[in-house]
Amino acid sequence: MATKGFVLYLLSGFSIAVLSVLFIQKSNNDDMNQSSNLLESPYNLSTTEKVWPALELNWRLVMATVIGFLGSACGTVGGVGGGGIFVPMLTLIVGFDTKSAAAISKCMIMGASASSVWYNLRVPHPTKEVPIIDYDLALLFQPMLMLGITVGVALSVVFPYWLITVLIIILFLVLIDTEYEPLVPKEEKSKLQILCFNLRWKRLLVLATVWVLFTVIQVIKNDVVPCTTLYWVLFSLQFPIATLVFGYEATKLYKEHKKRMSTGNAETVCGASIQWSPLNIAFCALCGILGGTVGGLLGSGGGFILGPLLLEIGVIPQVASATATFVMMFSSSLSVVEFYLLKRFPMPYALYLMGVSILAGFWGQYFVRKLITILRRASLIVFILSGVIFASALTMGVIGIERSIRMIHNHEFMGFLNFCSSQ
Repeated sequence: MATKGFVLYLLSGFSIAVLSVLFIQKSNNDDMNQSSNLLESPYNLSTTEKVWPALELNWRLVMATVIGFLGSACGTVGGVGGGGIFVPMLTLIVGFDTKSAAAISKCMIMGASASSVWYNLRVPHPTKEVPIIDYDLALLFQPMLMLGITVGVALSVVFPYWLITVLIIILFLVLIDTEYEPLVPKEEKSKLQILCFNLRWKRLLVLATVWVLFTVIQVIKNDVVPCTTLYWVLFSLQFPIATLVFGYEATKLYKEHKKRMSTGNAETVCGASIQWSPLNIAFCALCGILGGTVGGLLGSGGGFILGPLLLEIGVIPQVASATATFVMMFSSSLSVVEFYLLKRFPMPYALYLMGVSILAGFWGQYFVRKLITILRRASLIVFILSGVIFASALTMGVIGIERSIRMIHNHEFMGFLNFCSSQ
C-alpha cells in the first residue's frame, strides 16, 4: 500500500473508531440518565485498573524474553521498532493491560533503537560518501513525531481499553504489505573512521536540544494540576518548538531544491528523491504528527509510519531504516519519560525487557544477517515480521471481540474517560 493511501486508511479507520465511541458513550449516558434515581450507576467504571504481573521466573517470562529478543532484532533491522510485536506479547502472554503494555513497549523500543543507532553509526552509506543517517530528514520529522507523541500519550489516558485494541488492529492489519530490505553495508573503512564520518555534531545538538525542551516541559507539566491554565500553557509551548525546527528545515529543503532545479542540477537535496514542494512538505508534517500520535497512543513506535514514508519518498532501504531508527530513539525516549511520570509501567519489568532489547539490537542483527547470508533470502525479515504481525492482529481481534462482549455483559463504561481526572 502506498504511503498516502496508508495515511488515508489510518485517518479513516481511526475516525470511525473514535466516532463509534461517541455513539456508545451517548447510549451509556442515556441509560445512566434513566437510572439516575438509583444510588449507584449501572455501569462499572473500573476499566482504568492496571494489571501488572509480578516479575518472576516462569514460562511467561521466558516467552516474553524470546519474543522480545526476536522482535527487537527484526524490528530494528526493518526500521519499525517492533511495537507491533511487543504490545500483543505483553497483553496476551505476560498479562499486562493494554495501556501498560503500550508503555512497556516504548521502553523496549527505546532500548532497541539506541543499540541499533550505535550499530548503524559504524556502518557506511552503501552508495555515497555521506552518513548512513540522513540528518536533513531526521530534523524534518523528529519535531513533528515528538509533538505527536505528546498528543498520543494524552489520548492514551482518555481512550478506553477496547478502543486502543481496535486501533492496534487497524494499524497492524495494513502493515503486512510493507517491505523492507535488510542492511548489508559495504565496509571499506575502519569502524572508527566510519563512526566519526557518520556523526554530525551540530545537527545532533539541534536534535538533542529539541528533545531536552520537550522533556523539560513534560517534567514541569507533571507537577502542575491538570487542566489548569498553566497546564495548557505548558502543553501549548510544544507546538511553536516543533513548528520552528520543522519550518527551518522545510524552508532549507525547499530553497535548495528550487535552486538546483533552476540550474538544471538533478542531484537530490537529501536522501529522498521527491520534489520538495509545499504540498509534499505539508504531507510530511502530517505523517510526522500522525506517526507520533500512533506511537504515543498504541506503543507501536513512530517507525511503523515513518519507515514506509521514507521508502515512499525515495529513500533507499538502508538509509530509511537507519534514519527511522535514529528518529525513534528520540521519540520513544520522550514517550518513556511521559509514561514514567504518569506511572504507567512497573520498573522491574520495564528494565528487564529493555535490557533484552538492547542486547537484541547488537546481537540480533548480527545473527539475522548471518542467516540471510546463509539462506540468501533477504525477504526472510519481511516474512518473519509479516507472520508475527498477522498472528498478533488476528489474536488481538479475537481477544478484543471477547473483551468487548464481556464489557457489555458486565455493563462497563465504554466511552471516553475524563482527561482531567485520569491524569
